[in-house]
Amino acid sequence: MSVLRKYTVIVSVSLSTVLLLNSCSGSKASQCQRLIQLVNQGNSLIDKNKGQQVVTSVQLSKDLEVITKSIQELNLSDPKLKEFQSRFVAVFKNLSQAIAKAAKALSVAKTAEASPSGREKLQTARTEIDTALTAAAKSTGKESDNLVKQINKYCSEP
Repeated sequence: MSVLRKYTVIVSVSLSTVLLLNSCSGSKASQCQRLIQLVNQGNSLIDKNKGQQVVTSVQLSKDLEVITKSIQELNLSDPKLKEFQSRFVAVFKNLSQAIAKAAKALSVAKTAEASPSGREKLQTARTEIDTALTAAAKSTGKESDNLVKQINKYCSEP
């Protein structure tokens, strides 16, 4: 997800340019700024917490739920930004759910005993973690990257 960090910087720079160029027409620019700011917060949380332990993963899932709700509650009037808003809500909701599922599986794995049934639990947990995070990273990561490019382009237009 390091690609997200790159796009966060690109979006931030582009947003600054948009705000300078469109200072008279603050409606679209301010809506872009609010949406991008929340998206950047969510992406920063993901980057900051990559590879952390179960407790952190559970907290990251909860934090992403808060970001998702904040994005959802934005009062945007621009139809295109509303579309971006709903798509980003889906992205962060999917990531939050995948991280929560992986954290739960990791928690089970940590409590597995050194026995045949414990090894089976461990293998099942490992598969669940891999499935949840790999699927989320592939589909949601691509969608997020695509959305960042689109919103960057849209918010740069006069």
